[in-house]
Amino acid sequence: MIVTGADLTSTDERAERVPRRRLTRNLAASATVALLSVVWLVVALFSDDPPLIGWVLPLTATLIAAWGAWRAGTPQTADMPRRYFWRYVAVGVVLIGCGSVSNGYDYLHGGQYTSQVSALTSAIYLCGLLVMMVGLLRIPGTRRSRAEWTRFGLDIATVIVTVLTFSWHLLHPKFANGGLGGTWSALAVVGGGFICVFAFVKVAFTGTGAIDRRSLHLLALTGAVGAGGGAFASLVAAFLDLANGPVLVPVVCLVLCLAVDRQQRAAFQAPPPSRPLSGRPSVMPYAAVLFTGTLLLVTAQDGAEDILAVAVGAVTVTVLVATRQMMALRDNAALVSRLDARLYELGEYQQQLNHQATHDELTGLANRAVLNRDTTEALAADPAQVGVVLIDLDNFKIINDELGHAVGDALLTAVAARISANVPAGTTVARLGGDEYVLLLRTGSTAEHEAALIRLTEQLRRPVSACGHDLVIEASIGLAPAGAGDTAEELLRRADVAMYEAKSQGRGRYVVYAPDMDQRGAEQARIAADLRVGLDTGQLHLLYQPIVAIADGSVYGVEALVRWTHPQRGPVGPVDFIPAAERTGLIVPLGAWILGEACRQAVRWQQELGDRAPRTVSVNVSARQLREAGFAADVAAVLLQTGLAPDRLTVEVTETAVFDDGTAMAELHAIKALGVTIALDDFGTGHSSLGLLRTCPVDTLKVDKSFVDNVTQGGQHAVVAEALIHISNGLQLRAVAEGVETAEQADALYRLGYRYAQGYHYARPLPAAEVGQRLSQPASRLSHSG
Repeated sequence: MIVTGADLTSTDERAERVPRRRLTRNLAASATVALLSVVWLVVALFSDDPPLIGWVLPLTATLIAAWGAWRAGTPQTADMPRRYFWRYVAVGVVLIGCGSVSNGYDYLHGGQYTSQVSALTSAIYLCGLLVMMVGLLRIPGTRRSRAEWTRFGLDIATVIVTVLTFSWHLLHPKFANGGLGGTWSALAVVGGGFICVFAFVKVAFTGTGAIDRRSLHLLALTGAVGAGGGAFASLVAAFLDLANGPVLVPVVCLVLCLAVDRQQRAAFQAPPPSRPLSGRPSVMPYAAVLFTGTLLLVTAQDGAEDILAVAVGAVTVTVLVATRQMMALRDNAALVSRLDARLYELGEYQQQLNHQATHDELTGLANRAVLNRDTTEALAADPAQVGVVLIDLDNFKIINDELGHAVGDALLTAVAARISANVPAGTTVARLGGDEYVLLLRTGSTAEHEAALIRLTEQLRRPVSACGHDLVIEASIGLAPAGAGDTAEELLRRADVAMYEAKSQGRGRYVVYAPDMDQRGAEQARIAADLRVGLDTGQLHLLYQPIVAIADGSVYGVEALVRWTHPQRGPVGPVDFIPAAERTGLIVPLGAWILGEACRQAVRWQQELGDRAPRTVSVNVSARQLREAGFAADVAAVLLQTGLAPDRLTVEVTETAVFDDGTAMAELHAIKALGVTIALDDFGTGHSSLGLLRTCPVDTLKVDKSFVDNVTQGGQHAVVAEALIHISNGLQLRAVAEGVETAEQADALYRLGYRYAQGYHYARPLPAAEVGQRLSQPASRLSHSG
């Protein structure tokens, strides 16, 4: 199959060429008719009897123009508004053609002067103009207000009065013999033509979006040619007894065909960029006043008979223009008022933007930018009195997760208000994001700053109401005193270091920055990195310290303790790497490894030793692990994987890990529901130990070594140790004394009522194999010789 270039032409392109070709033919035909009308005029000027065929030309010209306008409004080449407009134009042109037929009838059979038209002819011409005007005003353009429509109407009225005044002055003497009717008919046609001119020009300037501007300009020229030609013909009617229809109508139709052609060409081109309306005032009203005023002066000087009519026209134009001007002044005043209101709103909005740029959106506190600026200014003034404080709420994430972000946001806002109300005057209070607040203390010594922090810490411990919840919170606080040469960024970094130091020491306290904290922080970072490698490469191992019955030294259970042998550093103690693991979050995978390894070893002992195997294996669980939702499920999974019975496992937690911590307490209850034993480690050292016994599902109390060390000397330590064993017995809890190092301590504890203990007196932490060897011996006992 051969494909030609013509075949490649798209249907849309062919559809474009067809109407454009027809419009070009229409333009050529219209130009031919106009040329023939000019020829007719030349012949008529030199002939006593002008050829009657000239009256065929107006009808022919209007039919050609109407056909072109109708084609410009076809669905293939126009959208709906443009289509309707051009069809209105087509109907209007047809009416003008009918008017030309009526005009010819007047010429042949009217018995009047040839330049005059009858009332019927004028009415038909005016109907044609009116139809075009209706089509023009129906074009959807910029939405106009009532005031804009009023101004438009005043402009139309100004044009009407001005045109009628001038037309009356020019035409009145010429129609003295023709009667008043002919005069008014001529005035109506000429006035209507000029009104069309004004309307088309006005719409062209305001824009419609549907009709091409240049096409509207040509339509305005069409009206101008028609109205001007009619006026000119009326003026020369006394000298030339010649009708103007055979010439004027074809020329008008030619200009209209040019407008149609321009519109059609624009329909197949990219639309020109829209021109926004400028604020320049219209000169038409002022020109109307000038022209009618000048005409009034001329007629007054000449003493013309129609001076009264001209004066009335001039006064009417002046009143119309003055009314329009008053409306413009009123609109300008309203615009100025709105502008003032907008400027005021803009000023308020600018203030809001400035506030948002410098303040936290949630709490309204200053942000980091303001904090840095104020800190820099304070350091420049007197660095010796400057201190930067970083406050971090403890366990805020748990509150946010369990009670929802709305409660969390309300809590942050309430804490911000409480901090702002309990700091020294002149303190900048800022929020960095999350649950971190910063204070810039500008005056006072470090001791005074510490005193202020003590008062603030006490205030923060008071319950906070947030969305109906009374919440008890605490905060870890770091204070960084300033010195010469310090910067805002450095002070904030030091406060952050001190805050993390406070967290490592426990909650609800403050710590003052010291240079060695940087070294510890860097060291902990290095340790954490190495620990991650050690955990992955098998550098860690467990030791087990027996828990024995004091009466006979028999092993009741063991506590699993993690140890780390570094390839280069050698043995690294838990006191060094556990804090690093806590701070970095590595304690979670480390704790999971310890739990799994201890459970597997307990199962191996049961398989190897049978009844001699430890009754339970204890595993320490950190606060960070308990705060991980789903920890109880992890414990259940380990028990299932290893095959260890739940009652063979003891989970040891500290008081600080579960005190006032909803997630931790919920996880402990879930672990207890599995059948696992719960032990409260280091009991007696916390500030709310007795309160915990009512809420925490505890089975065992491990009395802290600090109460055991001096139990043989009597006094307060012995009294506390005795009270704790009574509490344990009263609550039916097993009590285990920690850190027993001598036989005397063991004897004293036994007399007080303790039945279980652990410590170096019985055995140091042992490898799993050694524990197995000792337990495999018949009648194995751990006593003073341990």
